Amino acid sequence: MNIQVELTDQKQAYIIKNMYPLYLHDLSGHYGLQEEHRPNEHGIFEVGSEYRTLQDQYDVQNIWWGDPEHLYPFLIKVSGMPAGFAFVATPPYCRQDIDYFMHEFFLLQPFRGLGLAEQAAAAIFERFRGKWALFTNVAEKNKVGQHFWRKTVSNYTRGVYEEITAETGCEDGPKLVFQFSNHAVES
Repeated sequence: MNIQVELTDQKQAYIIKNMYPLYLHDLSGHYGLQEEHRPNEHGIFEVGSEYRTLQDQYDVQNIWWGDPEHLYPFLIKVSGMPAGFAFVATPPYCRQDIDYFMHEFFLLQPFRGLGLAEQAAAAIFERFRGKWALFTNVAEKNKVGQHFWRKTVSNYTRGVYEEITAETGCEDGPKLVFQFSNHAVES
């Protein structure tokens, strides 16, 4: 299977927005019924009743296409088909002590377990050189996600990375944080 990772613009935003509710649904499985990760009264995975439709949710995501100097929305395709997405942020949208933050990363179910997500993550890391950070949920229900990031970051950095459990400022508790620099990583 041929994997492509493409930086998107506003014309392609709808493709990622179509997948975004599936991503939030996946996250709800890791967090259970915590308020931030369950559907609101309208069946939308957002906090607050002001989000009544998927269009309301789509509009919130427009920020990702509004600051191309600091926010990078990637579409992941497999053999030309939309397969997932990744959002990468830089300061001021993330901590000032890092250069790049993997804000969101998602691959649709049919494409999982084939090594494609790891290839996509590595392709994104390769696009930007600097100090990276990403985090995932520490919950027992997220063992698959934890394993994926541990394996992916370890393979990409050849084991040279930091892994800690820490508070990240998110309202839903501590996270498993991965940090590494790819200034010296050779492809």
